[in-house]
Amino acid sequence: MANIWFCDCHIFQDDLESLVDSPTSLTATTGERGSVKPKADFKVGDDVAALRKAIEGLGTREETLIDILTHRSSLQKRLLCKAYLDATGRTLVEDLKGDTHGDLEDLLVALVTPPADYDCHEVIRAIKGVGTEESTLIEIFSSRSNQQIKVLSDAYLEETGRKLTLDLKNEVNGEFGAAIVMLAQGQREESSNVNNEKAKEDAKALYSAGEKKWGTDEGKFIEVLCQRSIPQLRQTLVEYKNISGKTLQQSIEGEMSGDLENLLVAIVKCVKNVPAYLAERLYHSMKGGGTDEATLSRIMVSRSEVDMLDIRVEFKKLYGYSLYSAIQSDLSGCHGDCVKMLCGGDD
Repeated sequence: MANIWFCDCHIFQDDLESLVDSPTSLTATTGERGSVKPKADFKVGDDVAALRKAIEGLGTREETLIDILTHRSSLQKRLLCKAYLDATGRTLVEDLKGDTHGDLEDLLVALVTPPADYDCHEVIRAIKGVGTEESTLIEIFSSRSNQQIKVLSDAYLEETGRKLTLDLKNEVNGEFGAAIVMLAQGQREESSNVNNEKAKEDAKALYSAGEKKWGTDEGKFIEVLCQRSIPQLRQTLVEYKNISGKTLQQSIEGEMSGDLENLLVAIVKCVKNVPAYLAERLYHSMKGGGTDEATLSRIMVSRSEVDMLDIRVEFKKLYGYSLYSAIQSDLSGCHGDCVKMLCGGDD
């Protein structure tokens, strides 16, 4: 397949006025825009029997594992895991780890992990060991709703015995750390009402904190972008453009650098369009030599029941070809087949 990658440096500079009344998937959990739906005639006993046959027989039948685990909802897979444990005395995760390997193993284990636990494991992976994987923290905390962050935090406490925010304070520092911790508290305002005067006030404050002064008051950007509701922020983006002649994203990119810049730009992108932001993340996970398997799997699994259909639309809009074709070009074998199943089809 011909090289399908190209520069995307000018994406997301779209019509801000049209965003104010547009729907947002930042508050979505599960729904009609996912590629994975609950199986209508779900019979947990039949699934357990099929999985046992695929795992316990001579040689693992990966196709059966993929077919079942990419066509059941999270709730159905939770019931399936319990029934599997009752029938075998083993967890399904243990058997998947014992009978599959590499990227396919990681993906299948992710698929049988409850969403909050999966986010929790990704955060733990990002902050453990030497160095912190800031891009993972940025993606998760900028694209999750208050409720998703709350259940993530609960899962983290249950898994580690420690509060997520306290561990983040120890792992990330500076203005970037302060912003991540603020997001991890899951206390973004949630009102759907927009205060136009407040939006103008915030826009002026942001302009004064950045473009209008020597040096940048990062704290003001963090306060506004990490606390205001999504509808309120959308109106603020409009007012900022009216005042400064630039988009807020352009000002952040011009005034800041490093992880804080990346985080605040990600928040702005998610305020505007979460599926488009995640489509861009998927594009970069497959661009160039080598695939960022962790990012690819995390997005494909975590959004498969939320807004994967919208991500596909945005990917095609941004890059001129389908997400499915990009996956097909980049991945092969059973792992590629599993990711394509989560994609849900070509466009």
